[in-house]
Amino acid sequence: MFMFLVSRVTKDSISRNRNAFASFAFSRCAHSLSFATVEAEEISGSRPAEVLNLVQGKWVGSSNWNTIADPLNGDSFIKVAEVDETGIQPFIKSLSSCPKHGVHNPFKAPERYLMYGDISTKAAHMLSLPKVSDFFTKLIQRVSPKSYQQAFGEVYVTQKFLENFCGDQVRFLARSFGVPGNHLGQQSHGFRWPYGPVAIITPFNFPLEIPVLQLMGALYMGNKPVLKVDSKVSIVMEQMLRLLHTCGLPAEDVDFINSDGKTMNRLLLEANPRMTLFTGSSRVADKLAVDLKGRVKLEDAGFDWKILGPDVHQEDYIAWVCDQDAYACSGQKCSAQSLLFMHENWSKTSLLSKLKDLAERRKLEDLTIGPVLTCTTGMMLEHKNKLLEIPGSKLLFGGSPLENHSIPPIYGAIKPTAVYVPLEEIMKDKNFDLVTKEIFGPFQVITDYKNSQLSVVLDAVERMHNHLTAAVVSNDPLFLQEVVGNSVNGTTYAGLRARTTGAPQNHWFGPAGDARGAGIGTPEAIKLVWSCHREVIYDFGPVPKDWKTPQST
Repeated sequence: MFMFLVSRVTKDSISRNRNAFASFAFSRCAHSLSFATVEAEEISGSRPAEVLNLVQGKWVGSSNWNTIADPLNGDSFIKVAEVDETGIQPFIKSLSSCPKHGVHNPFKAPERYLMYGDISTKAAHMLSLPKVSDFFTKLIQRVSPKSYQQAFGEVYVTQKFLENFCGDQVRFLARSFGVPGNHLGQQSHGFRWPYGPVAIITPFNFPLEIPVLQLMGALYMGNKPVLKVDSKVSIVMEQMLRLLHTCGLPAEDVDFINSDGKTMNRLLLEANPRMTLFTGSSRVADKLAVDLKGRVKLEDAGFDWKILGPDVHQEDYIAWVCDQDAYACSGQKCSAQSLLFMHENWSKTSLLSKLKDLAERRKLEDLTIGPVLTCTTGMMLEHKNKLLEIPGSKLLFGGSPLENHSIPPIYGAIKPTAVYVPLEEIMKDKNFDLVTKEIFGPFQVITDYKNSQLSVVLDAVERMHNHLTAAVVSNDPLFLQEVVGNSVNGTTYAGLRARTTGAPQNHWFGPAGDARGAGIGTPEAIKLVWSCHREVIYDFGPVPKDWKTPQST
């Protein structure tokens, strides 16, 4: 049987795996980290790293170097070659060289679907190597400080995603369907079609996972992307692109730009990509939607809620999950738990004291708490003080700056914080926007509700503007049915072990209730974001023998 299977290997697959020497060379490359141009643990003010741009297949610098401050001590530890508005023409030319029908599609260069299956196989293998995964884990920690386990989780999810799209899985994304026609010789066929030139803009908080998953999805479907990652962390994706090149990614398939927001906006307006994926703040997302005339997919801000149901189980476990959801990565996840609704039965337990204990064991030394890259300490403490002006509110824990650190003042540094606000006060018009303002840091609001107030809780989640993740912690099927049936969040966890964060690669992650909403990670997400539907209707005939020209209609 084995020899029978071997005999069926096609010439194409043989040519793609040319000989044992090539495999040996790849293995050596993987173990030597020959793709890397930096050493993660040696990046410092005395040994700053440099980040380049990639356009038309070549790594290029810039006359404008932006210096990035080390989030842990303020040293200038990375120099980024940022493109200004005078330097965007090569990127515009590169995007313009890609036709609307893409680099490949089901009728054009279909062998590229197989090529990307091979690239995914090799890249997944490389990320599975301890030396490579450790390199990226520590590089993520340097630019977006989080615990080793949290940073490694990002690498792990990325590696598993690549495993999911090995072999034939890329071409399966472009699977078509056919429907019989009205007469002999007629059939309609639906195809997934690329957009052609596209753009990807991703934030700082997941410097590897978000850009890799969206970039590869765009490439799988036949698009030509220009990728911009927040300059504070773009070194991670620069190194990943170099790894992908060693795995067979054609250098000209992806452009990589470092720039400020104004320059990127100008590039988008002049290059006119057919689709832009943006992950980040709602303010920028709404501006892009207008500027680009709706040709966008968005995963914007997430003020995410969790509801603890009436059935109390596994108090220690629930407390731990709540702590992870609110404070892992210092709360800098778009899926972080922002508002916790506790049923009155939970209010009678020691849950809050356990949450306080768990929050207070977090420390800067192991980066289980750390710098906040988009909110200053003053901004977060001001928000706390405004919440405490609401009648009945109180500080549960935290609420003060971190101590004994050298985090620069351009970033935030506060202890994990929770503020209690009564549900009746949250629902008042004068308070609602304040309470549901997203603070992208280690900060949450906690409230409680009675059995008779579930409808009020559901009204609250209905009034919120962002609908990314949610958790309904209960094993009561009728309670779950009521809450899930009356809410909309795109990624909702339900059951005793429900959480808001930690989405793996094996299920959809994205908002709901917004026609512009993007997904990430799954075949459904890739097809939704990175392809459109094209219908081809074949009508070969024959024309009936007795056909005559009919009357005009």
